[in-house]
Amino acid sequence: MKRKPENWPGKVGLFALTVVQATALVGFWWVCDRLVRMAGLPVPAGVVGMLAMIALLALHILPVRWFSRGAGGLLNHMLLFFVPACITLRDHPELVGVTGLKLLAVIVVGIVSVMVGTALIVELHFRTRSRHVR
Repeated sequence: MKRKPENWPGKVGLFALTVVQATALVGFWWVCDRLVRMAGLPVPAGVVGMLAMIALLALHILPVRWFSRGAGGLLNHMLLFFVPACITLRDHPELVGVTGLKLLAVIVVGIVSVMVGTALIVELHFRTRSRHVR
């Protein structure tokens, strides 16, 4: 006879909380997408949404706990977002040749430049912040 775990309602509650928070994040992106389209901005809705979310969190308008489990759930399942890229690679074998190497070089340089830029900005922020603390 199989026993139910003692914390079964807790696990269901945490799963429901994760789903609600992830849905709220997707809804937030959807609203930003509509605003970007209405305003005709040449910026992706994800960037506008990220900046808006950072501003709302930094100004303590939204608490982090309202989105932490949902964001963690989306990050844990990020591989699912890359499955279409694998199917595209199968449908376009030319990406495995020289064209693919050029594309790979552009992607690697782009990722490295973003990571280095982010690291420099974070380092600058911490140095500036530590000067104000002293």
